[in-house]
Amino acid sequence: MSTVLRPDGKALVVAMDHARTHGVIEGLENPGKVIDTVIDAGADAIMTSYGVIKHYRDRLIGRIPTLMRLDGGPSLYREDWLAYTEWKLLHTVEDALMLGVDGVCLMAFVGIPVELETFKIVADVSREAMKCSLPVMVEALPGESPRIPDAKDAGAMASAARLGFEHGADIIKTYYTGSTESFRKVIDNCPVPTLIAGGAKMDTTEETLEVVYGAMQAGCKGVVFGRNIWQNPHPHNMVTALKMIIHDDATVAEAMEAFA
Repeated sequence: MSTVLRPDGKALVVAMDHARTHGVIEGLENPGKVIDTVIDAGADAIMTSYGVIKHYRDRLIGRIPTLMRLDGGPSLYREDWLAYTEWKLLHTVEDALMLGVDGVCLMAFVGIPVELETFKIVADVSREAMKCSLPVMVEALPGESPRIPDAKDAGAMASAARLGFEHGADIIKTYYTGSTESFRKVIDNCPVPTLIAGGAKMDTTEETLEVVYGAMQAGCKGVVFGRNIWQNPHPHNMVTALKMIIHDDATVAEAMEAFA
């Protein structure tokens, strides 16, 4: 896990796995350009797909800690995000080791039809990854359902994170619940480091930084952000500003000054 988290126990991870479900997506037309930009800006790690790692190995492996997503479901042309009826393990720990990555990433969906399948995938991969000391990041998310009327509810998010941990996660990735106070419930109930996902691109840079600052105040250990970095008009500056909040305990105002 030390290859993903920095010595202070925190990390700014750039997510680049979105095209696996979206196909064409703004900002990821040229993965190599994004990789070079965020590495130059000082990102701590990159999480991406088998295809990106396979074709850009020389720009990733040995340059920046890299995590590979192993699982997947239908594209958005078939089913909506957080409403999946199918989910599978698509790549193996052996595939990850062959590419020389530093960790793997999986989903744990709670409350939707594929819940049990994702738990089984996390459990199976965690067992195999432990044999070779490969960290497992689990993106643990509740989905709106009859028993989860509000997928952003702090209790639902905390339970999703805890379920990810219970099935083997070394690091949890999940959504921010909207306030420092509510997100503490997630942090207090998850024994492993928790990082927040960015989700859809937020309206402004300042809003993005405020979300990260609020999460960090609750005890979050960093971010796994994609669209809020590479869809920003100034991705290099965005990485710089995020790093200040995550690693230097900067305020939003200080980070905004650096962004400008």
